[in-house]
Amino acid sequence: MKVALMKRFLIKTLGCRVNQYESEAMTEYLQSFGYNCIDDGTPIDICIVNTCAVTSKAAMQSRQIIRQLHRLYPTASIIVTGCYAQTSFDEIERMQVGCSIIGNDYKYAICESLIHGNFQNCSFPPAPQHTICNQTTFQTFPITVTHTRTRPYLKIQDGCNAFCTYCIVPYARGRSRSMQVNHVLDQLKHIHAAGYHEAVLTGINLGEYGKDLHPRISLYDLLVLIDQDSPIQRVRLSSIEPHMISSDMIELCSRSSMICHHFHIPLQSGDSDILKSMGRPYSPEDYRNLIETIRMKLPDAAIGADVLVGFPTETQTAFEKTLHFIEQLPISYLHVFPFSPRQGTPASRMQHKSSSSEIKKRCDVLRKLGTMKKNRFYEQFVGKIIDVLIEEQDLSTQGWVKGISSNYLSVSLQGNAELKNNIIPVLIQKMSSEKGLIGTIAQFTKQV
Repeated sequence: MKVALMKRFLIKTLGCRVNQYESEAMTEYLQSFGYNCIDDGTPIDICIVNTCAVTSKAAMQSRQIIRQLHRLYPTASIIVTGCYAQTSFDEIERMQVGCSIIGNDYKYAICESLIHGNFQNCSFPPAPQHTICNQTTFQTFPITVTHTRTRPYLKIQDGCNAFCTYCIVPYARGRSRSMQVNHVLDQLKHIHAAGYHEAVLTGINLGEYGKDLHPRISLYDLLVLIDQDSPIQRVRLSSIEPHMISSDMIELCSRSSMICHHFHIPLQSGDSDILKSMGRPYSPEDYRNLIETIRMKLPDAAIGADVLVGFPTETQTAFEKTLHFIEQLPISYLHVFPFSPRQGTPASRMQHKSSSSEIKKRCDVLRKLGTMKKNRFYEQFVGKIIDVLIEEQDLSTQGWVKGISSNYLSVSLQGNAELKNNIIPVLIQKMSSEKGLIGTIAQFTKQV
């Protein structure tokens, strides 16, 4: 096999956890074959841009990074992949920066071509949407991705079958595909053997896991097997759609010491008519019942929600319904996004009811509400002992480290680098607007 040793490369990543996982996988895979990852401004041979297309801003940022790399590294080969490459091949071509544009369904072939030294001679087809929509195979790299995180991501699902009216993702990622169960369990064992104590299960639409497998299983079924079989201490779930969280899953989380007490559940709107226009298959009442059930079964759980502001049919009255709905919900934090029309989606053809300035004001109102709810959630843990996975040194204060609890609390405490990647009991002393929760070590034995 022909391998170009010590080739210098750089990967720039935009967007979601799945993109981050895939970029980290490419980095580790290339490094395992002698490629050298550089990010210090020195000359490089290959630039890979893993783009995002979920919003207009993400697409603009993707173009900016492509142009920037073209200026900084004029002799490097620039490879553009990811969701923006998949949905906007022609737009990137018109930039005339001399890059290779490779869609998501060929992303995994990039490394193989580079490793075998035949990338320049390899012909990748253009990335029309129908090719990714016809993809039926879950693709992954033949390595366990750990990279530099203390909580490695593990992508177990790709694609989405929902086709919400505002969302470009199904056209960029294709239909739902799932990692085989035995591979998921093996990957978790490898992550544990590499010295990690938590893994984050992620996907484009995680709740659809297993529906394409034979025999068909559910995400709940997989979690039961992980809870029974995996040696890793903590498993965290990334975002899950509300109608895909079963009562069995909530019950399992309530009795499991492994599955983190953390749910991120997209809401998008608290107005029933807006949800219908969005193509969301639940009502505000369904969402409220789910959140209240989780809160009853898991009083300490972090429950986050995504909210999409300024959907074309959203009036001031509809927004106020959403605001009042969220005010009453026992959730822990909000992620607030302004609506961004994506060409090719039904929502991009709808008549807008709100100006950009009105949308910005609404976002500000919801973000303030989210901050208030997060502070209230944090405050209830002052005086309690919680287990914290130490992730990094606190660069803002010398001699401090910070970490995260099972229920997604950010905690800072005095300590040194030796604490990193250990789960330690921490007595929470007070709440800080700058650092989150502040605590001291309650008792600690170094883990191996």
